[in-house]
Order: sequence, then C-alpha cells, then structure tokens
Amino acid sequence: MAATIIHTEAHGAVGLIRLNRPEALNALNGQVMLEVVEAMEVFDRDPAIGAIVLTGDERAFAAGADIKEMADASAVEMLQTDRISLWDRLRKIKIPLVAAVSGWCLGGGNELAMACDMIVASETARFGQPEINLGVIPGAGGTQRLTRAVGKAVAMEMVLNNRQLSADEALAMGLVNRVVPVERYLDEAVALAQEIAERAPLAVRLGKEMVNQAFESFLADGIAAERRSFYFLFSTKDQKEGMQAFMEKRKPQWSGK
Repeated sequence: MAATIIHTEAHGAVGLIRLNRPEALNALNGQVMLEVVEAMEVFDRDPAIGAIVLTGDERAFAAGADIKEMADASAVEMLQTDRISLWDRLRKIKIPLVAAVSGWCLGGGNELAMACDMIVASETARFGQPEINLGVIPGAGGTQRLTRAVGKAVAMEMVLNNRQLSADEALAMGLVNRVVPVERYLDEAVALAQEIAERAPLAVRLGKEMVNQAFESFLADGIAAERRSFYFLFSTKDQKEGMQAFMEKRKPQWSGK
C-alpha cells in the first residue's frame, strides 16, 4: 500500500501505524482516516500480526479534525458525504488496537484514540474535545465514548466548556492505561501490544469482542444520534462563524443561530 500521509511498519507481531502530518499537528482529514483504516485492515488480515499500535509524534497524536476540509459544508452535504461513517470500519478490526499518545490529543484525535482498545500516554499528553469552540459538538463517537470512560460530569465539562485532561488526570479517570516519560511512550505501547500478540489469538479476539460488547451496549444508537446532531449543526450560522474564526485565528462572535 502506497501511503503518503501515514507510515506503516511491522515490529515482530505488532503492526505500527504513524500519522505523518507534523505541519498540521497530525490533523485528521479524509485521506488520513482512509489510509489509517485501510492500513489497520491490512494488518488485521495478516496472520503474523497480533496487535496494532497507532501513534503520531511527540508533539501531537492528532490535534483534531482538519477544519478547512469541512468549514463551508452544509448540513445536507455532511449528511450526503457521511464521511464519519468511515470510522465504523475501525470497530470491525478484530485484533487489539493500542493508541500511543503524546502531546495534543484533541477533538477527532481524542475520538480516534478512544476508538482504540487501550491508550498508553506520555507525560505530555493532553486530552480534550474542543468542538464547542467551533459551534459544533464531537461527531465521531466523542460524546458517547468519553462519557463511558470518564463519567457524565467530567464529560459534560469537556464537551460543553473545553476542559482538557492532563495525562495523570486521564489515568486517574480510566481514560488511559498508563503514563510514562515521553521518551518511552511509543516503546511502552509497542511492548504492551507485543505481550498481547503473544497470547492465544482466538482468545484475544474473543476477549476484545466481549469487553467491547459490555462497553458498547447501546453505543451504536448513541453514536447514530450524535452523528445526526453533528451534521445538523452545519446548518447553523454559528458553525460557519466558529470555523471561519478558527482559520482566521480570531475569537468567534456567536449569534445563537
């Protein structure tokens, strides 16, 4: 597979996928997500690979979605293109996914990390859902997975008021598995994935499926409702103002329309 904005490699039985848009803090656009999903599917079909690690770089796992790609879209266009439906393929990956997170992990980046099965964080990791600053809400599972991970009160503050979690806060709340020094976060994630990859493959796959069954009961309904709400907000003036202000690096002026 000729990837242009991700890098893939194998470390023994672990498939490693690196986001490679450092100039944009690894912001997620449609091409990035397509390449990530396709790379995961390739590793998932490889009998020599038992787990996958997804990472960015020390500065950012992913600082959010690429706002320029959607700023001018209408609600109808968002519904018709339904670009977030691509994320549904992540839930079909059978082998474990470990996110190795350092630096910024915001918006779609946080949603992508939460779509993985485990998260290893560096001490510099910062987790958040800042979509409210753009006049929208998380649209790729953020409101649903975040609430299940950190609880209603903290999720409310993160979604409604742009609260960010430090790595230690994320660990205390159960959002991440462990926090390690920045120089070790990727090695630690690969080591965790390697340990899992060495275990009984069928048991690992069924164990993942059953834990997700417990975690995601009724999650599909919540994600569908969230997606409809996210797309609807592209019919509002505030969404246009929020994303335009972001690109112009100024404070948005909300109208409530």
